[in-house]
Amino acid sequence: MPKYAAFFKTKGETLKAMMDKPSDRGAAVRRLVEAAGGKVESYYWMFGEFDGFAIIEVADSAHAGALSLAISSTGAFTVETHELISPTELNALLARAKDLRAHYSAPG
Repeated sequence: MPKYAAFFKTKGETLKAMMDKPSDRGAAVRRLVEAAGGKVESYYWMFGEFDGFAIIEVADSAHAGALSLAISSTGAFTVETHELISPTELNALLARAKDLRAHYSAPG
Protein backbone atom coordinates (compact mmCIF):
# COMPACT_ATOMS: atom_id res chain seq x y z
CA MET A 1 0.00 0.00 0.00
CA PRO A 2 1.24 3.51 -0.73
CA LYS A 3 2.41 5.64 2.18
CA TYR A 4 1.49 9.26 2.80
CA ALA A 5 2.75 11.95 5.14
CA ALA A 6 -0.10 14.04 6.49
CA PHE A 7 1.10 17.27 8.12
CA PHE A 8 -1.41 19.14 10.25
CA LYS A 9 -1.89 22.52 11.90
CA THR A 10 -4.25 23.08 14.80
CA LYS A 11 -6.53 26.04 15.28
CA GLY A 12 -6.24 28.06 18.51
CA GLU A 13 -9.68 26.98 19.68
CA THR A 14 -8.71 23.35 19.02
CA LEU A 15 -5.68 23.67 21.31
CA LYS A 16 -7.89 25.23 24.00
CA ALA A 17 -10.38 22.37 23.71
CA MET A 18 -7.53 19.85 23.95
CA MET A 19 -6.23 21.57 27.11
CA ASP A 20 -9.70 21.72 28.66
CA LYS A 21 -10.56 18.10 27.83
CA PRO A 22 -7.47 15.98 27.03
CA SER A 23 -7.99 12.85 24.94
CA ASP A 24 -5.90 10.24 23.14
CA ARG A 25 -5.50 11.89 19.73
CA GLY A 26 -3.35 9.00 18.49
CA ALA A 27 -6.26 6.61 19.05
CA ALA A 28 -8.61 8.99 17.21
CA VAL A 29 -6.24 9.13 14.22
CA ARG A 30 -5.85 5.33 14.20
CA ARG A 31 -9.64 4.80 14.28
CA LEU A 32 -10.13 7.16 11.34
CA VAL A 33 -7.35 5.69 9.19
CA GLU A 34 -8.45 2.13 9.97
CA ALA A 35 -12.03 3.06 8.97
CA ALA A 36 -10.56 3.91 5.54
CA GLY A 37 -8.90 0.49 5.39
CA GLY A 38 -5.47 1.86 6.23
CA LYS A 39 -2.82 1.77 8.91
CA VAL A 40 -0.98 4.43 10.93
CA GLU A 41 2.78 3.86 10.85
CA SER A 42 3.63 6.83 13.06
CA TYR A 43 2.04 9.90 14.59
CA TYR A 44 3.94 12.81 16.13
CA TRP A 45 3.45 16.33 17.41
CA MET A 46 6.22 18.87 16.74
CA PHE A 47 7.20 22.52 16.79
CA GLY A 48 7.55 24.61 13.63
CA GLU A 49 5.42 25.36 10.60
CA PHE A 50 3.23 22.33 11.30
CA ASP A 51 2.02 21.10 14.67
CA GLY A 52 2.44 17.43 13.80
CA PHE A 53 2.30 14.71 11.20
CA ALA A 54 1.29 11.12 10.64
CA ILE A 55 2.72 8.54 8.27
CA ILE A 56 -0.17 6.44 7.02
CA GLU A 57 -0.71 3.60 4.57
CA VAL A 58 -3.92 3.62 2.54
CA ALA A 59 -4.99 2.05 -0.74
CA ASP A 60 -4.53 5.11 -2.97
CA SER A 61 -4.57 8.91 -3.24
CA ALA A 62 -8.39 8.94 -3.25
CA HIS A 63 -8.40 7.37 0.22
CA ALA A 64 -5.66 9.75 1.43
CA GLY A 65 -7.60 12.71 0.05
CA ALA A 66 -10.84 11.58 1.67
CA LEU A 67 -9.08 11.31 5.04
CA SER A 68 -7.61 14.79 4.64
CA LEU A 69 -11.01 16.23 3.73
CA ALA A 70 -12.74 14.44 6.61
CA ILE A 71 -10.30 15.96 9.10
CA SER A 72 -10.27 19.43 7.53
CA SER A 73 -14.07 19.52 7.37
CA THR A 74 -14.23 19.58 11.19
CA GLY A 75 -12.61 23.02 11.20
CA ALA A 76 -10.26 21.91 13.99
CA PHE A 77 -7.23 21.21 11.79
CA THR A 78 -5.80 21.97 8.38
CA VAL A 79 -4.05 19.08 6.66
CA GLU A 80 -1.41 18.87 3.93
CA THR A 81 -0.90 15.37 2.52
CA HIS A 82 2.04 14.11 0.45
CA GLU A 83 2.58 10.69 -1.12
CA LEU A 84 5.89 9.19 -0.05
CA ILE A 85 8.30 7.61 -2.54
CA SER A 86 10.71 4.94 -1.34
CA PRO A 87 14.32 4.92 -2.58
CA THR A 88 13.62 1.76 -4.59
CA GLU A 89 10.61 3.38 -6.29
CA LEU A 90 12.69 6.43 -7.18
CA ASN A 91 14.82 4.57 -9.74
CA ALA A 92 11.73 3.40 -11.63
CA LEU A 93 10.37 6.96 -11.64
CA LEU A 94 13.66 8.32 -12.93
CA ALA A 95 13.73 5.74 -15.73
CA ARG A 96 10.17 6.67 -16.73
CA ALA A 97 11.04 10.37 -16.62
CA LYS A 98 14.09 9.78 -18.81
CA ASP A 99 11.91 8.08 -21.45
CA LEU A 100 9.34 10.88 -21.32
CA ARG A 101 11.92 13.66 -21.49
CA ALA A 102 12.36 12.97 -25.23
CA HIS A 103 8.73 14.13 -25.74
CA TYR A 104 9.14 17.47 -23.98
CA SER A 105 10.88 20.67 -24.96
CA ALA A 106 11.66 23.28 -22.33
CA PRO A 107 10.61 26.88 -22.87
CA GLY A 108 12.96 29.16 -24.70
